[in-house]
Amino acid sequence: MKQRVKIFVTGFIAWIIYFLIARGFFMLYQWDSTVQLGLTDTFLAFTHGVRMDMAMAGYLSLLPGLMLALLFFLSGKTIWKIWFPYHVLLMALTTFIVVLDAELYVHWGFRLDATPILYFGKEAASSGDLWKSVLLVLLWLLATVGLSYLTYIIFKPKFEALQKSSWVSLPSLLGATILLILPIRGSLGVAPMNTGFVYFHNSNLYANHAAVNVVWNFGYAVQKMNKLRYPDNFFDREQTDAYFSAMFPPFDSTQYILNTKRPNVILIALESYTFRFIEPLGGLPNITPRINELVKEGILFNNFYSSGDRTDKGIVSILNGYPSQPQTSIIKDPKKTKSLPYLNQSFKKAGYRTEFSYGYNIDYSNFRSYLINAGFDHITHSMDFPQELNTSKWGVHDHYVFERVFEEAEKCKEPFFKVMMTQSSHEPFDVPMKTVIEGEDVVNRFLNSANYTDKSLGEFIDKAKQTDWWKNTLIVITADHGHPSPDNQGLQNPRRFKIPMIWLGGALSVRDTVVSTLGCHADIANTILGQVDLRDRSFSFSHDLFDKSYVNPFAVFVYNNGYGFKTDSTLSVFDTIGKTYISEEGNPSQYEKDLGKAYMQKLYWDFNSR
Repeated sequence: MKQRVKIFVTGFIAWIIYFLIARGFFMLYQWDSTVQLGLTDTFLAFTHGVRMDMAMAGYLSLLPGLMLALLFFLSGKTIWKIWFPYHVLLMALTTFIVVLDAELYVHWGFRLDATPILYFGKEAASSGDLWKSVLLVLLWLLATVGLSYLTYIIFKPKFEALQKSSWVSLPSLLGATILLILPIRGSLGVAPMNTGFVYFHNSNLYANHAAVNVVWNFGYAVQKMNKLRYPDNFFDREQTDAYFSAMFPPFDSTQYILNTKRPNVILIALESYTFRFIEPLGGLPNITPRINELVKEGILFNNFYSSGDRTDKGIVSILNGYPSQPQTSIIKDPKKTKSLPYLNQSFKKAGYRTEFSYGYNIDYSNFRSYLINAGFDHITHSMDFPQELNTSKWGVHDHYVFERVFEEAEKCKEPFFKVMMTQSSHEPFDVPMKTVIEGEDVVNRFLNSANYTDKSLGEFIDKAKQTDWWKNTLIVITADHGHPSPDNQGLQNPRRFKIPMIWLGGALSVRDTVVSTLGCHADIANTILGQVDLRDRSFSFSHDLFDKSYVNPFAVFVYNNGYGFKTDSTLSVFDTIGKTYISEEGNPSQYEKDLGKAYMQKLYWDFNSR
């Protein structure tokens, strides 16, 4: 019996050591960030993180413990035939997660959770180049083989010497296994183990991330994929509703900036189009020369933010007025998206023809079910183009899609509502034109791809101006999300989420105008609908930016484990894992902080109820 208990305990301790080494590997891989921590915080990352390491070691030791206890009537040689393959499989899986996480953290800035499952395929693969991927696969295989061999030489002699036992040993072995609930739970209090247990730094996210056991984090996130988990209910429902009502007062009269109440509307979402592309927004010069000129012909919203940081979250925020969610995306659940209001459906009820066009594969990120739920009259996607035009990693390049949208608009019965998404300014930034922005580094390739999309957009606008429908058309141009490049690094950095919104077209009654009202993706729905007298409070998170009652504007942006609440003069960024504000600007009041919490609490309740 003692030998069985000794093997069980040794196995548990071996997993803890494995996870400590895995943390060391992660911190070496992120060396530039690790050297900024200092010795104290590096040490604290290990000492705080070991608590979660023990929890994960407990989970992985449950089955071996039961195996050693319940198979007391078998010799060690027989049990070894089950025990060893089980551990080889676990080491292969856990090491794969550890290696993948180390590379993805460089690009995503958060520890591996359910995101790769949500974006399985090209999106996750695009985070690294081919040779690096090959090297990481080799590293994974070598580590798995090496660990398996080490396990073999350490544990096989122990099992060889293990004799059959009697049923008398069963209670002790079962008791030892049951005791694993202590490290698994992580505390004797009410709250079980969660990621916040290992957070120890008030402002350095990387220090907290380093303390997280990524295998535990991944498993927990997968288990909770269909639900948003809020750290606390900060307020009861009555107080939450009161705050929310203050943020979203009843509609008042709006300022009309169109010369018609039934314009055609073309809504264009540009891939990853950070404000840093647009010179009139304080961006770099000569990246988007056509847009820089076009803003003088229409309205530039110079204080506008994306709701999240991914395409699938951006399109829902734009078309449904629905904010992004941390750690998940509502587009993955057709039952939930079916219950949302849709901007195209509002236009369809008003007699509009509605169409959606893009060059992506329609099966990317569950777009097929989403667009079917949306009920567009017509959908164009990559498979509707000749195969020879599917030359991009993601599908069809932008200038071909703009040409198709123009052709469709020419044939479309008015009034029409058309949505278009671009994709060429997505990694790997290969575009079908002569290089304009020189340089083979990632940033310059990104800027060059933005220049290509700008050129394609400009050509589309030029052709549209020659049509009969131009004089009765509003074109709304925005981005699906921002981008950390060229200089917007940091998950919680508001610059990362700042994007353009530009209104053009013959239906505008104003020109060369700048609107400085603070807004975000979710506000697009009711801002457009306000111009055609179709505002709808079923878009419950959407303001009309031209509404005269909207006197305390704000914007909310959401990243993987937190959110930012921005007003004209303040910013507060809250980390939902550490349950603390990790960034504040302009001395935000407690009331403003409470508004942000109430906004997110309302979103979580709404998401989970759908």
